[in-house]
Formats: sequence, structure tokens, C-alpha cells
Amino acid sequence: MAKKKHAKSSGGEVLSDAKESATIERHWKSAGRPKTRKPPTKYKYVEELAHLQVELIKLQEWVRIKGLKVAVIFEGRDAAGKGGVIKRITESLNPRVCRIVALGTPTERERSQWYFQRYVQHLPAAGEIVLFDRSWYNRAGVEHVMGFCTDAEHQEFLRSCPLFEEMLIQSGIYLVKYWFSVNDEEQEKRFQERIHNPTKRWKLSPMDMESRKHWSEYSRAKDIMFAATDKKRCFWNVVEADDKKKARLNCIAHLLKQIPYENMTPVEIEVPPRQGDIGYKRPKMSSQRFVPKVY
Repeated sequence: MAKKKHAKSSGGEVLSDAKESATIERHWKSAGRPKTRKPPTKYKYVEELAHLQVELIKLQEWVRIKGLKVAVIFEGRDAAGKGGVIKRITESLNPRVCRIVALGTPTERERSQWYFQRYVQHLPAAGEIVLFDRSWYNRAGVEHVMGFCTDAEHQEFLRSCPLFEEMLIQSGIYLVKYWFSVNDEEQEKRFQERIHNPTKRWKLSPMDMESRKHWSEYSRAKDIMFAATDKKRCFWNVVEADDKKKARLNCIAHLLKQIPYENMTPVEIEVPPRQGDIGYKRPKMSSQRFVPKVY
């Protein structure tokens, strides 16, 4: 008897294919319920995530149809869970509408540019949502702490960043900023998990390892950054991330409240009948190269 196939949910729980499909289907059918509903005290992670992902699809369609521009910044400590939240946001959305920007080390040419220039080209156009997996705030964090910029460049960033963000908002961009906060013990636990798990080891860069030696300096840099850039129109939203699953749900639920939207659930599509026989003959199977059936 063949083994029943299983799939892992976003939260790591193992679900049968049928149960996973049924979970999503239930939330599609109840997609008209108010998005401001209060989650139950004893919630089921998969159920809540499914509900929020349905709401994200509504938001996506609203942004696309109304031509809105949305930029979301994710910053925080290493291993604080930023990537996990971004993954849960994007996995149900259209990559043509919602895209991730995760820039690497700047080139020599980019270092000679106006600091914000390399980020400007990635800002959203009408009908787009852009998620910045780290952003221009690198200058206030890693660049400042690790000495990759001068004190004068750091001070200029703190002065000009609020002005830059004010310009973005004034131009019609919805700018939402998240800082993921995790305690020392939980971060250490996650670091150790990544070190001993080959599938997660790639997440640890040499810079991540070096940053462990400057924990207090990073804390001080974050406080200085908040003091200069936590403004009335472009404020920071702190996500308590000691519990990964709760952090994901809380962040997504909060994001949904930042952009007013209406129910734009895609309508059901009527599939036309497939074309009948017109005398077409497939080429011989021997003329094609097939992937070996290893499984």
C-alpha cells in the first residue's frame, strides 16, 4: 500500500495534502468576513496564517487595481525572524505584484553614488508592493558599527534619512517600517540551530558571525537610529520576535491594517472547453529527453 503523501505547513506542522487544501479552501469560502476580527485566545497557527494570507491576496488585488505603491522595510537583529515573515507574506502572492529586494554588498560604483541611489531604483511603481529585506538602514547599523562608513557619513544619514522618507511618503508611497526584536537567549538558540543544521547554515554570513562580537554596540546604534528616524509620519513598528509564529501572525495582521483596502477576492474563472482533435500527432517519446524517475 502506498504511503500517504504529506506536506509541511508554513509553521512546520505536518499536514496531509487533503487537510492542507481543506484549510485554505475554508478560508477562501469565509473570505468575506471582517478583516479586523479578533483572533481567539487559543489559536491554531495554520488556521490563522491561512486567514491572513487570504487577506493579503485581497490587499494585493486592491494595490494592483488601484495603482497603489507600497514599500515595507524589515530590519532587526540577526536571526530575529525577518526572513520567515517575508516568506509567509510572499508565498501566496503574485511575484509580479509583490517582490523582495535583498541587496548585497555595494559595488565600487555604488559606493561612489548618493547613498540612497541604489535603493531608489527598487522602489515600487504603481500597483506594486516591495518588501525590503534590510534596507538603507544598513548605514545606521552594520556600516556604522563595523566601520564601513565614516562618522560624518553616519551623521549625514541620520540627518537626511527622515527627509528622504518624507519625500517618499509625500510622493504617494505607503512606507511601513518593522524592527524585529529578539532576546539574547533566543538569538543564541537560533544561531546554534543554524550552525548545526546544514540546510540553514547558508543563513550565517561571515558578517553575522563578526556581529556577535559587537552585540552592545549594535544595541547602541539601534537606539541612536530610532532617536533620529522614528518620526510621526515614518515611525518604527517593533515586532517582539522571541516566538517566531506569533511574530509572523502579529506582523502580517498589523501590515494589513496599514493600507485601507476592500475585498477584491479574485472571481471564479469559467474554464472554456479544451480544443478537440484537429489531427495533431505528438512526436515520438524517443525523440525527447526525460528526467529519470528516481522517485
